[in-house]
Amino acid sequence: MFLPQCPDCNSLKVWKDGLRHTKDGSIQRYICRSCGRRFSEASKGRSDKFEGLQTVQSNALYSPSGLLFTRQICATETEGAKNLAAVESRTEEGLRGATTVDKAQMKGVIVQYAYWLENQGYKGSAYLRLIRLLSKRGANLLDPESVKATIAKEHWKDGTKMLATHAYDIMVKMLKMQWTPPKYRQEARLPFIPEERELDTLIASCKSRRMATYLQTLKETFADPSEALRLRWIDVDFSGNTITINNPVKGHTPRQLKVSTRLITMLNALPKDSERIFSTTYRTIATCFFHMKRRAAEKLKNPRLRSISLTTFRHWGATMTYHYSKNILLVQKLLGHKRIENTMKYTQLIQFKEDEFDVATAMTIEEAKELLAAGFDYIAERNNIMLFRKPKRFGC
Repeated sequence: MFLPQCPDCNSLKVWKDGLRHTKDGSIQRYICRSCGRRFSEASKGRSDKFEGLQTVQSNALYSPSGLLFTRQICATETEGAKNLAAVESRTEEGLRGATTVDKAQMKGVIVQYAYWLENQGYKGSAYLRLIRLLSKRGANLLDPESVKATIAKEHWKDGTKMLATHAYDIMVKMLKMQWTPPKYRQEARLPFIPEERELDTLIASCKSRRMATYLQTLKETFADPSEALRLRWIDVDFSGNTITINNPVKGHTPRQLKVSTRLITMLNALPKDSERIFSTTYRTIATCFFHMKRRAAEKLKNPRLRSISLTTFRHWGATMTYHYSKNILLVQKLLGHKRIENTMKYTQLIQFKEDEFDVATAMTIEEAKELLAAGFDYIAERNNIMLFRKPKRFGC
């Protein structure tokens, strides 16, 4: 059966689209699957080959979801191709005038980006996750202005927006495009530091032995949550009570840490059915921890437990270590930071209660020397008696 070519794009992908009934008889209507324009055969006595129709609504034949499209067919002109109106883009409800987002094309760009990140040494980076999220939120990754608009309207912290900007900046370099990145600055915030008993209460509330052991590991090693998940059985020295972090996250250094006998016992009680100690993903364990701390907060009527995250154990250990030792280099070594600037935020002061101090007195210089060597700080002298105190050791 012969079907005419589209008068606008000359495509052969033309379908019949019903009949138009006039006083001169029925006229066949057609729709082009390539450009989406509609046209019909000319009535009898007309010199032009095709003519236009009134405004109609029809389903897009090339759309699997069958979305409604509005098409305006203009009045008849001498050239049939000019009396046709363009179909509204399916992104009409998005940014009008923006480049149409092709999901298949965006998926290909993301795959290329993932390969590029791996070649450039960004393995395990959060950049890929952010790029996928931007694409899911409707950003056209080939249009920098669309990406900037998507980042701006998201209810993210400025630090997250800054990270998303850096992620897309790498993609711009990969695609050899030009753009003016928006300026976001990471807001300075002090981490939430709970009391040690709150951390212990949260660990005791775990119904899973593996979750309790994981949290105890975070508390004693000050490790990043991802570093703790990467621990293998060969990284644990059960006889020497040490754990070696051989697979640190980016920006951290490998290190070996002394742990308590309690943690070694908890590790020994776990089944050794895989190479890794905690054979799960970060997303899974973070979700389980979220629900666990919410139940504990409701049961114990302590809303402060909701503010504890997996990184809070690391923040607590670093802050307490600095308070006791006043040695920022020691804190840097325990955390595995390569840059001292990242460790400086843990130098915040903590207000200790009076019952959290050990108090001692000295009558002679020799006694005072012994107390200073034991870590006591000189406070004052009253009636020829020297007063000393030091914070009680955490974890004891």
